[in-house]
Amino acid sequence: MDPFTTLDLVALAWFVAAWTIYAVTMEWSRHGHGGLNWQMDLYRDVWMRRMLEREMRMVDMQIMAALQNGTAFFASTSLIAIGGALTLLRSTDEVLTMLAAVPFGIQTTRTQWDVKVVGLAVIFIYAFFKFAWSYRLFNYVAIMFGATPLAAAKDTPEAQAHAGRTARLFTSAGRHFNRGQRAFFFALAYLGWFISPWVFMVTTAAALAVMWRRQFASDARRAVTAE
Repeated sequence: MDPFTTLDLVALAWFVAAWTIYAVTMEWSRHGHGGLNWQMDLYRDVWMRRMLEREMRMVDMQIMAALQNGTAFFASTSLIAIGGALTLLRSTDEVLTMLAAVPFGIQTTRTQWDVKVVGLAVIFIYAFFKFAWSYRLFNYVAIMFGATPLAAAKDTPEAQAHAGRTARLFTSAGRHFNRGQRAFFFALAYLGWFISPWVFMVTTAAALAVMWRRQFASDARRAVTAE
């Protein structure tokens, strides 16, 4: 007997489609242009161009260290979340017994619970790989900072090309960080499936709406685009 109903499969398909379409729209479509992430990519390029003009670049390195620390925090958090999901997988019988005793408890079978928990763990594993790679890329950017030509050579083709390469590497690091954070948002939406497929669809739509608003209709976006 199939452990999941048609409604469960529809909700899961909606979740996967929402994540995929949002990611493709933000990163590969012109519709993502103008979003907050895209605006930050532009400012990264501006930052690298202006760094060429500075003789002393300690402040740039301090900002870089802060970005690395934030990425390391999320990578560590992902590992904790993976451990939590695996703990739930090992404690299936205890969890099901507890849920059955709760009024209006969640109705689920052992197979359903195990599959859902594995799916949650996979999302956090994906997030960890994204944050870990982003952290590594930020290390590479720091090396590029150290290799930046002196301010006296800022107008040379070599210096301009180096600033462009550094900005592109910086953008790549930011993109992988954004993918990891996106996974966290959708992991929260995924938790709705543990209640019911209807709740799952609603939480997926809510996560999508929150992320879209922050990218295109938030105070932060208006602040960075204000003339």
